[in-house]
Amino acid sequence: MPEKKSFYITTTLPYVNSKPHIGFAMELIRADVIARYKKLMGFDVFFNTGTDEHGLKIYRKAQEEGKEPQALVDGYAETFKNLIPLLNISPDIHFIRTTDSHHVSAAQEFWKRCEKYIYKKAYKVKYCVGCELEKTESELVDGKCPIHPNLDIEVIEEENYFFKFSEFGKPLLELYEKNPNFVLPASRLHEIREFVSRGLQDFSISRLKEKMPWGVPVPGDEDHVMYVWFDALVNYISTLGWPEDTETFNKYWVEGETIQYGGKDNLRQQSAMWQAMLLAAGLPLTKQIIIEGFLTSGGQKMSKSLGNVINPIEIVEEYGAEALRYFVTREFSPFEDSDVTKERLKESYNANLVNGLGNLVSRIMKMVEMYAVSYELVSEKEILETKIGPVKDAIEQFDLKKAMDFIWERIERVDKRIQDEQPFKLIKSEKEIERNRAADTIAVSIQDLWWIAVVVEPFMPTTSEMIKQCVKAKKMPITSLFPRKD
Repeated sequence: MPEKKSFYITTTLPYVNSKPHIGFAMELIRADVIARYKKLMGFDVFFNTGTDEHGLKIYRKAQEEGKEPQALVDGYAETFKNLIPLLNISPDIHFIRTTDSHHVSAAQEFWKRCEKYIYKKAYKVKYCVGCELEKTESELVDGKCPIHPNLDIEVIEEENYFFKFSEFGKPLLELYEKNPNFVLPASRLHEIREFVSRGLQDFSISRLKEKMPWGVPVPGDEDHVMYVWFDALVNYISTLGWPEDTETFNKYWVEGETIQYGGKDNLRQQSAMWQAMLLAAGLPLTKQIIIEGFLTSGGQKMSKSLGNVINPIEIVEEYGAEALRYFVTREFSPFEDSDVTKERLKESYNANLVNGLGNLVSRIMKMVEMYAVSYELVSEKEILETKIGPVKDAIEQFDLKKAMDFIWERIERVDKRIQDEQPFKLIKSEKEIERNRAADTIAVSIQDLWWIAVVVEPFMPTTSEMIKQCVKAKKMPITSLFPRKD
């Protein structure tokens, strides 16, 4: 039996200075859909998430609350870890914390491997604490960071270690040229190519410990801690046991597909800074990076710093995890910004889950149960291998909305057929030909429902399993899959 192909996928690590918001839930669910799909297609999958726990924002938050930074991040990390069962995420996901002792030692080893590209200098720079990034004048709007306009730009003046980012412009441009799908969507690849083409500036990778002590110690210099981005990005390989566990690292990072999910405010770090760091350390690059749009509310970016977030826990309490998984995969754009309101979520839930999928399952299974319609099912393996063409193509382009649209087109088509042919009436006819036609319509509809159950599994695994059980048992659902919300 041939060895399974390996596949690695990771989310970004959310910053733990606040409770989770729906933007991270969206990223985690989408990555989970891809991970589940790849498992169904026979891949050996390593799925990573976790928490980013160092940096100035964390340190200041701990000071505000009168806590030690470690105590603060311990509490928040637990709330993020609790999202895994809450959102029905694959239970075998790996969860890394950047305060884990192994990650700390891996980050220090990574620093050592980059040392020929690291130097020390005094500098003065404008800095956005929200982004944890230096900002040039051209990146500011009216003196403010456009992503965190409610935070003041700070001026940092000190001696730090720097990474020679400026030496990697040519190899990065070659990477983008050779791999036109390296960043999806294409507009983001164009954006990062333009950024690199303008010339790269070396960036600071440390902070003076006396000013900001909450970070990974710099190897060989007890006066400095690593800049949060340098430390956090290393999680993508430290989670694989790098550098000690070469077998796992080689299997998933070197030999497998490696996919990083991130928001558009992570584009530079994911597709340029991290790739340059890997080049400096002599390690293989990421295979592909998927960049999502922002969630907005009333046209304004939804963010913790702006205080306009929707709490995913509240959405799950109101509608259930399966509904939230539906919302983020079908109702939100995979690559562009999406405006989200609670009213829109309720409308979509009732229209597409209650009146759509839930009602269709009840109608078909009621006819099957009442009229003892017989049928044999196509195997799940055959469906996955030969009958999901458009859905497969869309998922493999990470366009989960398009994939879900194909599934919902099938739902609507089956529903229309039942409405038009009315087998629930014909089955009672005195004419055998009409009864046979009704039975055929129901049998075809059950095959469609079986297809829907199999194909929707990565997106809505619990719903998929419930439909499968109904179809196999030839029984109606005991309770409604999706209770109406008034």
